[in-house]
Amino acid sequence: MAKKTKKTTERRPVAAARPGPERSPFLRYLPAAFLGLVVLVVAATFIQQQRQLKEALSVTHTVNIETSKGMVTVEVYPRLAPITVENFEKLVAEGFYDGLKWHRVEDWVVQTGDPLGTGEGGSPDAIPLEINRALKNRRGMLGMARTNDPNSATSQFYVLKSDAAWLDGGYAVFGKVVSGMDVIDQLTTEDTIVKATMEAVAPE
Repeated sequence: MAKKTKKTTERRPVAAARPGPERSPFLRYLPAAFLGLVVLVVAATFIQQQRQLKEALSVTHTVNIETSKGMVTVEVYPRLAPITVENFEKLVAEGFYDGLKWHRVEDWVVQTGDPLGTGEGGSPDAIPLEINRALKNRRGMLGMARTNDPNSATSQFYVLKSDAAWLDGGYAVFGKVVSGMDVIDQLTTEDTIVKATMEAVAPE
């Protein structure tokens, strides 16, 4: 009779796998450190851009436009639209706008600055088209009216009663109503500018 072989439950040792090269703690944290650096750079860039925009939007003068419906106060941006603002402030200082009609009144815009009151007139000197991407055609913004010639703006300007993004890139925006939009909304073609005056703004 064949001799029975005794079964064993003994577990034979298995050779341990050789450990790979130990990863440096520096390399372990490198991705997180790089991500943190990227976040810091992006944040610093954003803060710098916001600071530059705030400086660019700094105001040296406001213009008080007394209309037959009430007072409208606007701020202008000489750093973003220097040629346009200089022309506008010069005309205000000369009293050019005093007594002029709001010759164009639509549901989205009002316009003035034409001595003829027809939309065909203006001041003698035209200025070049001045576009700044930071200034958009949105409700309350002021822009220069012109003919089909981009460099034909003189004295006529408009105030938007609603957003008009289709004008962006084609018309010079140079200011914003800071008080009196309720007056702008009520204007008709029978209304006039009684008087426009400049007021210096103290630096912050």
